[in-house]
Amino acid sequence: MTHIEETARLVAAGDVGELYGLLARRLEHIVRLDVRAPDAVIEDACQFAWSRLLHHRHRVHRDTVVSWLARTAVHEAFKLLRRDRRELSLDTVAEDAIATPAPPSGSPHELAECRERLAGIGRLPVRQQRVLWLHALGLNYAEIADYEECTLRTVERQLLRARRRISQEDDT
Repeated sequence: MTHIEETARLVAAGDVGELYGLLARRLEHIVRLDVRAPDAVIEDACQFAWSRLLHHRHRVHRDTVVSWLARTAVHEAFKLLRRDRRELSLDTVAEDAIATPAPPSGSPHELAECRERLAGIGRLPVRQQRVLWLHALGLNYAEIADYEECTLRTVERQLLRARRRISQEDDT
């Protein structure tokens, strides 16, 4: 085969768009068979393979373009999965921080007081507990009213009742 014939069999710049239209779904299907991963990872890996084809089209033959794309996408998918396992997302860190707050530091007496305050909140009616916790999380009265599907006045009243009840328990 001559160099001119060999060059004709390589993927040309204009062919990539046509190939994408013909092979994009097939490539995703092939990668899904080889890699167990979320859809987003599969899609990202396939897009990476297409972008690499644009860059390396002068070295890829039309006859082997599907296998080249699949191999590139599968390699990228595994790379993305390894990266996901290695790196923590900020959402996960934030959820973990909310789910497991750090224990308060201080003397045993201060710790006992904190536990007693938490127990006092636990003795409130459920509605007052929810409103109090939402306010403690930083929501304003309007946001709490939207979340609880009640009026601003109801939020004010529930917070007032909760605070009175807790202060009465502290006095006794």
